[in-house]
Amino acid sequence: MTDIQQALSLVKRGANELLIEVELIEKLKSGRPLRVKAGFDPTAPDLHLGHTVLINKLRHFQELGHHVMFLIGDFTGMIGDPTGRNATRPPLSREQILENAKTYREQVFKILDPDKTEVCFNSTWFEPIGAAGMIKLAAQHTVARMLERDDFAKRYASGQPIAIHEFLYPLCQGYDSVAMRADIELGGTDQKFNLLVGRELQKHYGQSPQCILTMPLLEGLDGVNKMSKSYGNYVGIDEPPKEIFGKLMSVSDDLMWRYYELLSFRSNEEIARFKEEVAGGRNPRDVKVMLAQEIVQRFHSRQAAEDALADFEARFRQGAIPEDVEDVSIPCGAEGLGIALVLKQAGLTGSTSEALRMIEQGGVRLDGEKVSDRALVLKPGVTVVLQVGKRKFARVSLS
Repeated sequence: MTDIQQALSLVKRGANELLIEVELIEKLKSGRPLRVKAGFDPTAPDLHLGHTVLINKLRHFQELGHHVMFLIGDFTGMIGDPTGRNATRPPLSREQILENAKTYREQVFKILDPDKTEVCFNSTWFEPIGAAGMIKLAAQHTVARMLERDDFAKRYASGQPIAIHEFLYPLCQGYDSVAMRADIELGGTDQKFNLLVGRELQKHYGQSPQCILTMPLLEGLDGVNKMSKSYGNYVGIDEPPKEIFGKLMSVSDDLMWRYYELLSFRSNEEIARFKEEVAGGRNPRDVKVMLAQEIVQRFHSRQAAEDALADFEARFRQGAIPEDVEDVSIPCGAEGLGIALVLKQAGLTGSTSEALRMIEQGGVRLDGEKVSDRALVLKPGVTVVLQVGKRKFARVSLS
């Protein structure tokens, strides 16, 4: 296998689509470090594992010797990315954006090499551009082209309002690529339209168009919806080590392989060997432990990973939970079920009022952790071990 083939193999690992591969091969043949871009709008203060799918891929490019540009959209964040939205996003203030951006810088270097990473802010080129520059930029695209985008088309067809500033977002993201002279841009599969706008704008400004690498959206702990704080199915990279470890151990055996592919830094060959061993009878839980330890070590430390494993084993493997826990399946809708109702339907309490009382008294545990939130909602697709008091246990699967 040639160096370029090896590079492509690493670049395409876990990716959804590479456009256009022959162009990327030509860029790689030049032998110069490529300018690799990925942008993040700091619309929330913390990153979760879903965000790190792109950041991990940036790390792959760093390993190959390329120039990584981590773009913080402090200007576009005030517009709000309309991708995947059925309504206009509420705008954030400049102060909110800057505060969130500060935490992004701190968190991203838990994955990327700070000495090999250029952190960019798109206000650098958008604030000087002025109103005349924005009008000139807006002239590069038509309303008809914008309405080709799936989410815009659906909103227009259903009579949902589309604000004019939302049309500016794909153009601004595309102009980022012009300002940064990007050779390749990374984004989620839902970003394809915006990434293609970047190619077109680069052509207009006389630049070689960027290649596009789209990455899949990581499923959350429920294995159904994309990882998101709004769904409550996320793993925050700043969460305590034991919390990260426990959440990762709760994912299904099938979803574990997806997480290995998109989150682990282990080689393809090693992951393939794990799959063969599990198919041959190895307990998948042991392989899941290695993934959980790897992730905890990445965002905390090796000692934190070892402590999290010891805590997990103490609670789950040394008699804290009986081996003969009853398995209970509870159907629920897409919105999930409240914890009190789940406890009642699992037969752990006689009523929801008893369940709420037990929560208030600190007598309810979920996967070994005390439940204090009476409003906790469990989403479909999760499997958890619930405990009420000292002797009542159930392994509950919501579907």
